[in-house]
Amino acid sequence: MNLHGMGPVPGFWGLLTNDERAVLTDLGRITVYPPGTTMCVEGDPATHVFVLVDGWVKILGVTSEGHEMVLALRGQGDTVGEVAGETTGYRTATVQAIGTVRALIVAYEKFSSFLDSHAGAGHAYRRMVTGRWNDAESMLRTRSVTSGAQRLAGLLLELADRHGSRTDREVRIAMLLTQEELASLTGASRATVTRALSNWRQRGIIRTGQRDITITDLRALRKIAGQQA
Repeated sequence: MNLHGMGPVPGFWGLLTNDERAVLTDLGRITVYPPGTTMCVEGDPATHVFVLVDGWVKILGVTSEGHEMVLALRGQGDTVGEVAGETTGYRTATVQAIGTVRALIVAYEKFSSFLDSHAGAGHAYRRMVTGRWNDAESMLRTRSVTSGAQRLAGLLLELADRHGSRTDREVRIAMLLTQEELASLTGASRATVTRALSNWRQRGIIRTGQRDITITDLRALRKIAGQQA
């Protein structure tokens, strides 16, 4: 189950040829963002696109009541900000670095022209966007038939697959998301997340530190998530 656009389909950057990457790199500039840096703010003019070369980010929105929530995660190879340039012309969400992020920044018009003039890159972009649409549709379907704990288990497995440091039996995830943000991403309450993590710790399925979560029993967590072990 892929909940947040971080599944097995490679990101846009990973789908490009070396020549296409070189051309796109020449159109922009590489910028490094330290952990926690706000890369753009909702409502700002959408003048450029971020291509995430390394690292991952959280996409933040504000509810009508003024509460900030995590809408999605984007990881290595993904693009961020191109939809706003195509539609409203203004940022539709805030983007914040999780850990250190290295991003290629390309003006929206140059990025659009690049896709038009490079058929392979255009195909790669459409494949990435289609994957996002499928993920969103899958997420809406599964939320009605899964528990918050199941979705949390699925999210941890996704993070482990994409960003985890693996040993023979364990996977460590550098966890710079709060429990409230985990709850927002999985459509669960914070109490549900707290309860699930505590239960899994007691059962020896995970081990938590101040800034990391280590999955010590992948088979058990996959079973909780409803995935085949």
